[in-house]
Amino acid sequence: MGEEGVVDPIRRVRIRPSGKAVMAENSPSGQIPASPTGGPARPPKVLPWMLAYTFGRLAIAVALIGLLWAVGLGGYPALLFGALLSMPVAYFVLQPVRDKFTEALAARSLARRAAKEELRARLSGPATD
Repeated sequence: MGEEGVVDPIRRVRIRPSGKAVMAENSPSGQIPASPTGGPARPPKVLPWMLAYTFGRLAIAVALIGLLWAVGLGGYPALLFGALLSMPVAYFVLQPVRDKFTEALAARSLARRAAKEELRARLSGPATD
């Protein structure tokens, strides 16, 4: 029927939301995916991804410090440059692990929110109309 969007009060033009915004508005928010048994699916574990990311960062830092030491830059400069160089390297190399870690944290947050809402509903008792 009409154009969707919001009117910008300053320029007085209609602003259409991006495709991602429309998808986010239309998606059922706060719903936890169902498991094969019909109950709520358990969110992925956070600890393994956190440990993988932490040990990955440490391994990259140690490898770069060792490489700089082998090249001939020893002592504190190797330690400092190795730590500085490990940041951008880990940012690109550990991106899949960081994405899984973030996904696990988001799923855990949704599960906690749903459990809290369910508990509040049970504690409030049956609705009386």
